[in-house]
Amino acid sequence: MSVTRREFIGGLTATGVASTIQFDQSIKPDLIKPKKISPGDTIGIIAPASPVFERQALLKAQKHWEALGFNVRFAPHISDHLRYLAGSDQDRASDVMSLFTDHSIDAIIALRGGYGSIRLLPYLDFNLIRENPKILMGYSDITTLLLAIHRMTGLVTFHGPVGLSTYNEYSTRFIMETLTRCKPVSNIPPPEETFPMLANTRKFSQSVQAPLTGGNLSLIVATLGTPYEIETNDHILFIEEVGEEPYRIDRMLTQLAQSGKFENIRGIIFDQCAGCGPSDYKPAFDNTFSVEEVIRDRLAELECPVLINASIGHVADKPILPLGIRAELDPNSLTYSLIEPAVCE
Repeated sequence: MSVTRREFIGGLTATGVASTIQFDQSIKPDLIKPKKISPGDTIGIIAPASPVFERQALLKAQKHWEALGFNVRFAPHISDHLRYLAGSDQDRASDVMSLFTDHSIDAIIALRGGYGSIRLLPYLDFNLIRENPKILMGYSDITTLLLAIHRMTGLVTFHGPVGLSTYNEYSTRFIMETLTRCKPVSNIPPPEETFPMLANTRKFSQSVQAPLTGGNLSLIVATLGTPYEIETNDHILFIEEVGEEPYRIDRMLTQLAQSGKFENIRGIIFDQCAGCGPSDYKPAFDNTFSVEEVIRDRLAELECPVLINASIGHVADKPILPLGIRAELDPNSLTYSLIEPAVCE
């Protein structure tokens, strides 16, 4: 894959809109694992999507990581505001690039999601990112950054807490086990009061193993037809969503199906989908499926296990799911695990 900085940065038009990128979808870069982090290392925090409006939010994110023993540095434009964006696309992209190329930064964590990460992608220099690999973590709107950087560079990226997430015992356990040790994370148990089940109509006698990919459903669908389109062939796909009515989830799953994204898939792990019931005020339809019924209607006939009601996205108890790392999905125990390390020495 030969893509120069000129093609990505120099291709901007006079209006500041990035030019269309041509990318050979058949090219698959080699997998790159970032270095592990250790207490005392420096975490860089970026705001690639929406802004925060009070300084106490920054202090909250800082305290979370300092409590785990890390130093914290904020990106230069972390406090910028441009309506629903945390500053201009160019400045937010510049923050991403500056933290990747700054050798004093050991890992990069998104402050929050919201909207806007997808607008950064044409402004990123993927060659420089590949040459300066490090941990990048977030979820929700950050899905597009995770998918694009993994797709274009081969770098393992991490679906996990943002700076403003809940850093409870469950989540911090997986931060330390996944990011600070060069060992596989074994079984990822569901939190209490979480009841995973299979959506399939058929039974499966054996577990499946494959690399992980996935993220927020809306953002996964937003990659279709772009140079950063999600690769699901021979993968285990994890999906999370929040605040979408069932018919919208139906539409997005149907689009993935009609795009061929379920044809050679090895397994699916579906989140609880917080707040995804019918709208309390003016629901779209008088009669509706539940989210579980939508998933079963769209996915139950797949010839791979579909685990539902997992704890992944907009919930307090979040494990870390590394894109590109091999996982095992066991349809008998209704559990999944990482079977190789996500970081290196």
